[in-house]
This record gives sequence, structure tokens and C-alpha cells, in this order.
Amino acid sequence: MDVIRLPRRVSIIGSVAVVGKKEFEGPIGADFDLHDDTEMFGMDTWEKAESEMQRRALSLAIGKAKIDATSLDAIFAGDLMNQCTGSAYGLKDFSVPYFGLYGACSTFAESLMLSSLMIGAGYFTTCASVTSSHFCTAERQFRFPLEYGGQRTPTSQRTATAAGAAILSAENAGKVTITEVLPGRIVDKGITDVNNMGAAMAPAAVDTLSRYFHATGTNPDGFDLIVTGDLGIEGHGILCDLLLSEGIDVRPVCNDCGLMLYSAESQDMHAGGSGCGCSASVIAGHVIKRMEKGELRNVLYLATGALMSPGSLFQGLSIPGIAHLVHLSV
Repeated sequence: MDVIRLPRRVSIIGSVAVVGKKEFEGPIGADFDLHDDTEMFGMDTWEKAESEMQRRALSLAIGKAKIDATSLDAIFAGDLMNQCTGSAYGLKDFSVPYFGLYGACSTFAESLMLSSLMIGAGYFTTCASVTSSHFCTAERQFRFPLEYGGQRTPTSQRTATAAGAAILSAENAGKVTITEVLPGRIVDKGITDVNNMGAAMAPAAVDTLSRYFHATGTNPDGFDLIVTGDLGIEGHGILCDLLLSEGIDVRPVCNDCGLMLYSAESQDMHAGGSGCGCSASVIAGHVIKRMEKGELRNVLYLATGALMSPGSLFQGLSIPGIAHLVHLSV
């Protein structure tokens, strides 16, 4: 598939990031709009807390965009919980047409892509993209309950307690626009280690970025930032090495949301951050703010996801990866 250039201007007119304690204590914590040190957000279960993060993120984003919820044509949302229940329960009271998405850690890019395509094609005028993850819900579903006290390997990443929301519109002009998108292809290199998601997802990121550069005739030097999410330390290194073997050097402008969210020096997060909310909060809370300030003008956002489930892991299946690309411009 070729790169899709949107035929209509699609602006991001409001973006918000809601995070937990450790995310707020990280190096970009000041860019987040709301945090809760208890990580419960007034709820009595972790799952309800994640839904509440999404509800608050979307409510605040609607307020920033200075629109009413009834102006939304659709919500594109997803999370890591089975059947995307975090999104369904968190957004059900908005009474807006809803598309539930699952792209694992790539879900925020997927939601931005689908929202912008529907707006660009003229079917919708204003849409919301919302994504979340919660450390405690993910641990309970994919690994072990926290009470188990399991030890994490050095290559493992911490699922971020975070949610991101963005309002996209063709009517209201915003500084940041989505100009191009490139859907990812499923890439499976046989990685079976659930504690090394970066290695499983990096080949998909290589596939998408390589296709983008060859299709557009561009190179990394033309961008202020190429940001992946969330490969972590292991996956980021693999991405840079594999692209370099193809003659593409992204190292001067490439970073990863899983590395940006936490401090490697003061916070022990092993290989970095992960989860749907990791890149969603970094993009909605940090990158878009920097673009609105004029610090960044041309950004490639490449979100990666590990497309496995608890069932596939228990059966010993390998972990397929995906990487969706969204081109953000000022």
C-alpha cells in the first residue's frame, strides 16, 4: 500500500494526557494535563480507574477544543483490556458513535489514522481519538497479579498508567495537522519472549519506515523528530541497526516514547515504558505541545504494537508486530 496523503486539511484542535504517579514524576511530567498519585482516579478497581482516565482525557480534550460532545461524529478508541472494556465503559455516557480498536501499543496511531481518513474523505467532520493503559490492569491480564511479586527481566517494559485524547477536525483550524498516513503490515519474526516486546515489534517498525521513505523519496534528515512507541531500549537499538543495514540512518532524529516517558537514571523501568497509554500520553501531552509552540514542525509518529493475547502466549505462539505511521506537520 502506498502512503495516503489526506485530500482535506485535518487539524488537531485539542489534545490531553492523563497519567499516574510515576509518569508524572518522569522527565516530561510537566506536559501532562492531569495526574493522580493514587492511580485510582476515585474508583475502587484498577479497571474502573482506567475507564475513568479515558473519560477524563476526552472530557478535557473536548473542553480544550472549545466544542460540545454532540459535535463529535465519532470516537475511535481502544485499550489493552479484553474486548476493549476500558474504552467501552469509560466512553459510553458520551452518546457518540463509537469504534472500538485493538492495535496493542499502536492503538493511538491507529485511532488517529482512522479518524483522519474518515474526515479527509469527507464522511465525518470532527472525531475523537482516545487510548489508555494501566500498569495494574495489564499486569493482572497478561502476566501476574501484583500480589504475586514476580520479578521482571531486564528487557521487560513497564505498562504506562496513562491515557491520551485528541480532537480532530476539518472545520476548526489548528496549528498541528495530520498530512499523511501509512497503515502497517503484520510482521512476525518468531519472537516468543513476552518480556522482550521491543524485539518483537522492531521489525514491523523497520518495515513501515522503510516503505515510507522509499514511497515518498524522503529521508530522516527532513524531519525534526521520528518518534516510535513503544520499542524501549532493546527495540530502539534493533530498529536503528536494521535500518542502518538498509542505508537509512535515523539515529540523529529518532526517539522512542517508551524512553521519553521515564527517567533511566532515577526511575528503574528496565527497558522503558509500553502500553497503549505510553505513546498516547507522550504524543498528546508532549509532542503536540512542542509543535504548537513551534519547537517542532515536522514529525513522524510511528506507533508499534505486539498483537498477542493471553491465550496465544499460553499456547507458546510467536508475537506478531505492527507499526502504523502518522505524519504530523505544522
